[in-house]
Amino acid sequence: MDKSSVHRPLLSSRGSGHAYVRKTPLFVNLAKWILKIAMGLLFTLWVALIFVFPAEFGTELYETWVAATSGTVFGITGSTFLLFSGPIIIIALLSVVFLIISGEEELHEKKTSSYPSFRLWTFPVLVDGPFGVVSATELIGILLFIAFVVWAVCSYTVRILNSLSADSLTFKENSLLFMEILGLRFGLIGLFCFSFLFLPISRGSVLLRLINIPFEHATKYHVWLGHLTMLLFTVHGLLYVVVWTIEGNLLQEILSWTDIGIAILPGVISLLAGLLMWVTSMPPVRKLNFELFFYTHQLYVIFVVFLALHVGDFLFAFAAGGIFIFLLDRFLRFCQSRRVVDIISAKCLPCGTVELVVAKPENLRYNALSFVFLQVRELSWLQWHPFSVSSSPMDGKYHISVLIKVLGKWTEKLRGNILKSSEDVSCSLPTKLTASVEGPYGHEIPYHMTYENLILVAGGIGISPFLAILSDILHSVHQGKPCLPRNILIVWAVKKSNELPLLSTIDMESTCPSFSTKLNLQTLIYVTRESEPPLEEGKVESTVQSSLCPMSKGCGMSVLVGTGHNIWSGLYVISSTLGFVILIGLLDILYINPFDISTWWYKGLLLVACMVASVFIFGGLVVGLWHLWDRRMSAKEQSKEAEHKKTVAHNDLDERSPANFTSIIYGARPDFNEIFGTVSREWGPVDVGVFVCGPPSLQSSVAKEIRSHTMRRQSIDPVFHFNSHSFDL
Repeated sequence: MDKSSVHRPLLSSRGSGHAYVRKTPLFVNLAKWILKIAMGLLFTLWVALIFVFPAEFGTELYETWVAATSGTVFGITGSTFLLFSGPIIIIALLSVVFLIISGEEELHEKKTSSYPSFRLWTFPVLVDGPFGVVSATELIGILLFIAFVVWAVCSYTVRILNSLSADSLTFKENSLLFMEILGLRFGLIGLFCFSFLFLPISRGSVLLRLINIPFEHATKYHVWLGHLTMLLFTVHGLLYVVVWTIEGNLLQEILSWTDIGIAILPGVISLLAGLLMWVTSMPPVRKLNFELFFYTHQLYVIFVVFLALHVGDFLFAFAAGGIFIFLLDRFLRFCQSRRVVDIISAKCLPCGTVELVVAKPENLRYNALSFVFLQVRELSWLQWHPFSVSSSPMDGKYHISVLIKVLGKWTEKLRGNILKSSEDVSCSLPTKLTASVEGPYGHEIPYHMTYENLILVAGGIGISPFLAILSDILHSVHQGKPCLPRNILIVWAVKKSNELPLLSTIDMESTCPSFSTKLNLQTLIYVTRESEPPLEEGKVESTVQSSLCPMSKGCGMSVLVGTGHNIWSGLYVISSTLGFVILIGLLDILYINPFDISTWWYKGLLLVACMVASVFIFGGLVVGLWHLWDRRMSAKEQSKEAEHKKTVAHNDLDERSPANFTSIIYGARPDFNEIFGTVSREWGPVDVGVFVCGPPSLQSSVAKEIRSHTMRRQSIDPVFHFNSHSFDL
């Protein structure tokens, strides 16, 4: 930090001393608490059941359950599905009710405690290593999965050894039998981990919305679970390969496809597909060739279908719940992605950044810290790329903006297409970009509004979501809406000064006149690869290289996913679930039981087909009605939206920047020890939300400093809460 910025306080410590909480009727709060307790209890029992299953007690409990419930038309498969997959689906149904009764509640002011609070989910415990930055809550989750795997392997090993007979079998036969049974148990343990694998990547699922975990946070849980699941499945396969090789019948066993029992060949195909996805998802391969990673990951369809053929219906029922919830989300995303979205404007900025403004309907809700997935069909029909939203919901009712840094082949082509199209000033050329959008995805509530004190740390294009936060706060203050943040410090590290105009995309004085009297705002900018300002007084040019009129003919984004309509999304989940039960019942009554169908792999295929058909037929009916409702609502807004597009399409980049509140330091990197130390002295004992958007090294540096300050914190110091907003597939 330079001398001019050190001698004065970073920010005043004054604050409103108020928080904003949801004020609801007593009976609604009571209903929500009942639902929370019910869902928490059901989830705890479900996890406890999975933990005890490897023990003899767990096996006996399962057998007792099957004996008591398998007499229905659904048979053993129905009993297994209800016990191991039913809980997560029931929780999803209860989540629908919870979200509906929560509704769009207004925020009201309430005096807060004067003491800061420590939170496990915002305290970084691990900051370096294979897991990246890990909070205390995430570490507990990791340890639970490790404990389950170790416990299950030990329990099964002891049970297998106790069951072997030393009298009737030779040592070699006992060893081969031990490896074969242990391989089977490794597969079962992997199946339990597999049941969680698809839950984090169900982008708009009611479960993620219930626990308020946005998709970009949940993605890393999918990565962790994927490594664990594939490790277990690989050991499962290797143990069988070793046994069959010693027995001399490896090729015969691999190619076998039996009707009764486990079908080996489908398992081999599933494992090969899984291994290919696993290898190409490793960081070195993924960063070197993202397209290879993306395309091979589409093999998940083969992986899941052939797994069902491999294990049959009743074993696949152990993990079918998570797959069903993923199918619900995937079908909605497919429906949303079919719509061509109108690109209102496109701009190429000198720093190598593209700004796209796309149309959205008024009733599509999103928060400032949201992501969208963008597809441009002229570039690729298969690739979808995630981008942070750079606009606030209050910037406009009919548009949403994203800033895209040109880094790879896809973004290079995007920028090239925009520049090529801009050569025709009259905009009379045919459509050059055909865009579709999935999302937006994000927190159910704007959680940046829950902190009175904010530190926003960005690296390069990582400033994009923080522009949305600033705009959100400024609009809220100007309109007199509930807004807790009062002290805001922005720390932005860029390589070169030509990136600084990005901060000018938000006109603070126009958004909130005299905002400096209502907000304490300061920006520290570090230009790491320049030792001095390129122009006089540190001012930089902020001209727009290309500004285009609408580039595609379409309509606003669909409201089918993201933070869409709670009632419609609830009806979709309920109808699909009921449809699945109906289809399974009809299949058992009219086909499986009368014709005595007993082929394992075939029944596994029928189970998957029923899951897909229930979502497509029953859920699709609701989606169709939802779409008609959306069209009717959009028609009412059409005239307003057309007028708004004319206004937005000709807005160029505002050249004003908050220079009076900005310190630019050249040739240096942020010294987080000094920054956090100064904040501690100036702000005192308060809660400080630290949001980080940037490369892993930046996240690690900030998290390490927060952990250090928290470990040696005294009563007069603030509590820093780490929140990452970086997306890394």
